[in-house]
Amino acid sequence: MDYLEEYKRWCEDPAFDEETKKELLEIKGNEKEIEDRFYRELEFGTAGLRGVIGVGTNRMNKYTVGKATQGLANYIIKKGVQDKGVVISFDSRHMSPEFSKLTALVLNANGIKTYIMDKLRPVPELSFAVRELKATAGIMITASHNPPKYNGYKVYWNDGAQIVSPVDKEIITEVQNVKDYADIKKITEQEAKEKGLYNIVSKEIDDRYIEELKKCVLNPEIIKEQGENLKIVYTPLHGAGNEMVQRILKELGFKNVFVVPEQEMPDGDFPTVSYPNPEDPKAFKLALELAKQKEADVVLATDPDADRLGIFTKDPITGEYINYNGNMSALLIAEYEISQKQEKGILPKNGMVIKTIVSTNLTDAVAEAYNLELIKVLTGFKHIGKVMREAEEKQDKKYVFGFEESYGCLIGEYARDKDGIGAVMALCEAAAYYKSKGLTLWEQMINIYEKYGYYKEAQISIVLEGSEGANKIKEMMSSMRTKDIDKIGDYKVLKFKDYDTNIIKDRITGDTTETGLPKSNVLYYELENNSWCCVRPSGTEPKIKLYIGIKGSSMEDADKKLQDLKQAMEDLVRNA
Repeated sequence: MDYLEEYKRWCEDPAFDEETKKELLEIKGNEKEIEDRFYRELEFGTAGLRGVIGVGTNRMNKYTVGKATQGLANYIIKKGVQDKGVVISFDSRHMSPEFSKLTALVLNANGIKTYIMDKLRPVPELSFAVRELKATAGIMITASHNPPKYNGYKVYWNDGAQIVSPVDKEIITEVQNVKDYADIKKITEQEAKEKGLYNIVSKEIDDRYIEELKKCVLNPEIIKEQGENLKIVYTPLHGAGNEMVQRILKELGFKNVFVVPEQEMPDGDFPTVSYPNPEDPKAFKLALELAKQKEADVVLATDPDADRLGIFTKDPITGEYINYNGNMSALLIAEYEISQKQEKGILPKNGMVIKTIVSTNLTDAVAEAYNLELIKVLTGFKHIGKVMREAEEKQDKKYVFGFEESYGCLIGEYARDKDGIGAVMALCEAAAYYKSKGLTLWEQMINIYEKYGYYKEAQISIVLEGSEGANKIKEMMSSMRTKDIDKIGDYKVLKFKDYDTNIIKDRITGDTTETGLPKSNVLYYELENNSWCCVRPSGTEPKIKLYIGIKGSSMEDADKKLQDLKQAMEDLVRNA
């Protein structure tokens, strides 16, 4: 596609409205801006759409969203499942309500019933609602934790999980087959309502979702006992988590929950943070200030669509607040959930713990200690959802816990995506339980390290924007893929795993085996001494991501080993 020709077509074609054409004429002559908007079509990938809001083929706008929805509608009709309906939710981002309504009306114009949330809701509630309403699919309008200029469109299938193979590829084909924006079907809201196709969902789904969360509580009596003692600071970072978090904590009996006032209300500008991501410690600035005022035990933040949870907890010795990465918070929750289920005699004998391949090896040690099967999947919670679906169908394994290092876990079977609301609930319950034993969460984290080993991890993101950046990322991956790497830092490479070619090369014996996982552009280096490195391009942002993990004999030893390996891996990739 010649980007200047496509730009001209958008300026002249009657399929595009005058407002769109006006925005495009304002950038006339700015070839760099025109190229960035039109050098490609915003790709409908395996996770749906995500991009900068604006006019152009490489932007999130009513035409690209409409085209994606028309393709999805065509697929649903081909499968003959249009009568079951599609659930639609959205978060606090710019254009989220508008894209949500547009999506519903395009589906309605194709004769497909929709259930549209009456206001913003978190991702996990959308996942739950798809299952609860026995819908064909779900759509979440969100760009998760991306900067304010982004929005996105995530597609879920009838099990409540994001689409996976072969459904994802079949939907992508249908979207690509919509060649003309004029082919997007239209209907008015009034007409859709008269036909019974446009349905509003409100409090009844909230109530059922909260009810399911409460079923996951293991020690309600301890929450009641410690509810007045535990002090919790929470921020939704201007996103969708506020209402559900406050509700579940209040109804369980937590009395001292302090919400950061400047970040409580939804706001697509995310004015108090540079990046609305609980993975970034800087996002906690206001929450930590409030925590010090209130002498809080726990400081929590969810991202805009409330599927991720970030935490700080107080060090009882120094009085300072310590940041947890996604591996630490997940394993803190996992150890609590699993140990309590074992103590109560409700830990299933055929239980499984699921993690992504870039998540901590501490998981392996925990699973082994409790005699649970450990299953490793590719990056993305949808792969965890797929394993859950297969287990549900075969009735051969029981889900106990699943997580990915990017700050997301799921404590129960009520949904099929990571749940920041459920994670807040479980983390606060764990804090209450350990407080009843005279322990802070940081002391319990140290206990976990002492029990299993000092596993530490880090992630590096190398941002490379635009068409040049996309080409550079491809070059880096290609170079790393073809290099024979025997050592990274001080560590020998034991195995090299290329998930794109489905090959595992044993660097010691020379043997070659298969990965056993779906094709994915991921390179993994298994190193000696329980260490590892991994590199992959982001599926949603213009960056290449590096993951590093080690095991140390103490906190100091682990920190040093991690820093050394982190530097060695970054140097290797940057010079690829």
